[in-house]
Amino acid sequence: MEINKIYCENCLDTMSRMPNGFVDLTVTSPPYDNLRTYKKGFDFDWKATITELYRVIKPGGVVVWVVGDATIKGSETGTSFRQALYFKEVGFNLHDTMIWQKPGFSAVGALSVRYAPVFEYMFILSKGRIKTFNPLKDRKVKHPNSILTGTIRNPDGTMKRMSGEGKTYGKGGFGQRYNVWEINPQSQKQKHPAPFPEQLASDHIISWSNENDLIYDPFMGSGTTAKMAILNNRNYIGSEISKEYIKIAEKRINENI
Repeated sequence: MEINKIYCENCLDTMSRMPNGFVDLTVTSPPYDNLRTYKKGFDFDWKATITELYRVIKPGGVVVWVVGDATIKGSETGTSFRQALYFKEVGFNLHDTMIWQKPGFSAVGALSVRYAPVFEYMFILSKGRIKTFNPLKDRKVKHPNSILTGTIRNPDGTMKRMSGEGKTYGKGGFGQRYNVWEINPQSQKQKHPAPFPEQLASDHIISWSNENDLIYDPFMGSGTTAKMAILNNRNYIGSEISKEYIKIAEKRINENI
């Protein structure tokens, strides 16, 4: 199968031609809950997509699934949770439930009866034990180069010393990032209704893959995952049903080759 290419088709058709254990990492934000209007529609068979992703991901590989929920008749749909649980049902581990916080985001909706929604879920799903983790260490710490001390609680309520006690943390003034990432949303300049932030895609690609790995996006849209794969020395494959979006993506890709 040709890599470093976006296929103009349903992602199920693309994955049907992939051998088992073909992809190192999937980074995607699928269309969900009618929150955006896409050129060729946004309905997709998410159960079939998740099942195929399990087949094509390598053992130890990861799927990053960025989603949110609509609020309909006063109730959030819960689609994101149903999808996360289905990932587990087909065999994935729910490795982490991360949060993408959108600073300065202009929230809309019935804010007279609820707090403004300014985040999306980033489910990190793994096929067995994760084989690659390159932690980002850019969190400023209050007390650089401190010695780790403290206790943790046993299941029976008793306390014990921390296993890492005595180690130095916050070297150089920075520590490992937490699982809530504050990243500004992408602008609308790509002429796509839900542009994926470049930093978000890049940070996940760096975290869960190595150079020359294969990154797949089953809903490639305007090509952010492909662009950031290239800039981080990875290969990519994408699926996208809109020819218009593929033209946008290919233009962005060609500018970075």
